[in-house]
Amino acid sequence: RKLRKSTRCQKVFIRSGVRFDYVVADKSPVFMQELVKYHISGQLRVAPEHVSDQVLHYMGKPSHQIYQTFLREYDKANEATGKKQYAVPYFMSSHPGCTIKDAVKLAEYVRDLGFTPEQVQDFYPTPSTLSTCMYYTGINPLDGKSVYVPKDPHEKAIQRALMQYKNPANRKLVLEGLQRAGRMDLVGFGPKCLIRPEKKNSFFSRKQKTLVHHADQLTEPPSAIHIRKKRRNKTFKGALQ
Repeated sequence: RKLRKSTRCQKVFIRSGVRFDYVVADKSPVFMQELVKYHISGQLRVAPEHVSDQVLHYMGKPSHQIYQTFLREYDKANEATGKKQYAVPYFMSSHPGCTIKDAVKLAEYVRDLGFTPEQVQDFYPTPSTLSTCMYYTGINPLDGKSVYVPKDPHEKAIQRALMQYKNPANRKLVLEGLQRAGRMDLVGFGPKCLIRPEKKNSFFSRKQKTLVHHADQLTEPPSAIHIRKKRRNKTFKGALQ
């Protein structure tokens, strides 16, 4: 408010860093109203990090329902001001406690949002955090229970790819992830599917099948027939000369 009153400052925009759980816990709507009205330049970046409550528990984050409540209040405040402003979420892959099934659940949420994250943040251990302790020990220090930790580089690549499933370069990784999670129902042509099936009836596959079929019917190996034809051509050329 002091900055808004300053004659030397025209606009004060907040791009990220808002604790959406604190906003939801605030009984007064004033902060949300002024945030939306004065301090957003079209997009507000927030960090729900994940949609699986199990993963959010290990992250020390509030449940996914809290984030959904924030979005409803954010949209309501935008409608009241007549503005079209968006909340852009940050998500993280491969955090301790995140399984392939959790990664698929996050991919489905991204699908329903209708956008593809340009950048995916993969978990990276940093000193003096509970997440790093879980990453190296496989144990939650708060209760002493074991925690699944995705450390294999290939699995981490699968979890990243699932968040960007629309990228054709990620198709093989996404397919493998869906197979591991037992979610092949997400491969198809329906509106809820993440990827399409492979085109098995393409021109090249039909041609390859035809060649294999003819090769199976040969009484001689293809190499022997090739040599016999080559000799026959030489004999024919010699007779012409």
